[in-house]
Amino acid sequence: MQVELKPPLATEPLAREAASVIGRCVHCGFCNATCPTYQLRGDELDGPRGRLYLMKQLLEGKPAGEITRLHLDRCLTCRACETACPSGVEYGRAVEATRELLDQQLPRPALGRWQRTALRMFLGSAAFSFALTIGRLLRSWLPASLRRRIPPREAAGPWPVAAHPRRVLVPRGCVQPALFPRTDAALARILERLGVSTVPIGGCCGSLRQHLDDPAGGLADVRANVDAWWPQVEQGVEAIMMTASACGLQVKDYGRLLSEDPAYAQRAARIAALARDPAEYLAGFATELDRLCTAKDARIAFHAPCTLQHGQRLGGSVEALLTRLGAKPLPVADAQLCCGSAGAYSILQPEMSRRLRERKLSALTAGGPTEILSANVGCIAHLGAGTDLRIRHWVEWLEEHCS
Repeated sequence: MQVELKPPLATEPLAREAASVIGRCVHCGFCNATCPTYQLRGDELDGPRGRLYLMKQLLEGKPAGEITRLHLDRCLTCRACETACPSGVEYGRAVEATRELLDQQLPRPALGRWQRTALRMFLGSAAFSFALTIGRLLRSWLPASLRRRIPPREAAGPWPVAAHPRRVLVPRGCVQPALFPRTDAALARILERLGVSTVPIGGCCGSLRQHLDDPAGGLADVRANVDAWWPQVEQGVEAIMMTASACGLQVKDYGRLLSEDPAYAQRAARIAALARDPAEYLAGFATELDRLCTAKDARIAFHAPCTLQHGQRLGGSVEALLTRLGAKPLPVADAQLCCGSAGAYSILQPEMSRRLRERKLSALTAGGPTEILSANVGCIAHLGAGTDLRIRHWVEWLEEHCS
């Protein structure tokens, strides 16, 4: 799908990046078979191939309107299309660049701008934690539909004192400490038993603002993290590990995001190279985990977040680890499809998100699991709002089964 860039876009880096990606598309349509929104709507413009045509038109100077924004906004950026694409089209890069260009050419209406600004300011802030605390206090009196949206308060438990020569850095993220504080602490306790110390550190990974129409703010978060984390890197941490797979994907992309910034490019690339998902890192402790952990015949269903299986390309890694320890992950139909969480998508596209969640929960519960495990805070919260079945991070489950 060749793109003829028109002035002034011919010299615009974002346009050139998007055009280079779109140029690899060969119109095969394999992507539509794995696209959640195409599966729901059956509309070519709500599938990757149709959206690429809309991007092509914008890059070639054709007037872009709200219809273009509508179909690009409906995209979850789940990147299942990338996994299915035989030509290696990096669709996620193209849609992010084109969305930014569209916002420059056609500013979003005032209500949409206000909504996204409010979400950027609220999520992960002290106000979010306060609102969550109030919601938990009132949880017993709320209707079930609202009660499910507020996970019960949980104690994180002790965080081990760093005492081992081997050390990893664990960025806590922006919303997970308030929603599910036990997850990172559980990882720290597992690693303590394996002879590895964990160093917790704050800071949003940058994806929150990046995906809410503030790419400059997202890059500011990335630079702030590079500055804050670099002293630990210099002291010799052997990995930077996020239990939220969406954050992990973002940090693995730091090198690309800051590749044109001479003050940060080298450090950002080093941090990206150190980034590991817990499933990657723990795979190196297979013998020790065999000795410490057992989960004989546990019937669980694992939801692989899109950021894990399509973004980080680690599909099957968690399931393999759990199976080795004796669990029996049940087969999940259409496991490649998104659950509908996708950052703030469940807030901005509630009807589409709800329908995707219903599909996903139907597939996850079909085999009668005792609980559902996942690897991303957003997916866990989103799925939990649609069922009474227990849903938690697989790291918490692992700690429970390791003595």
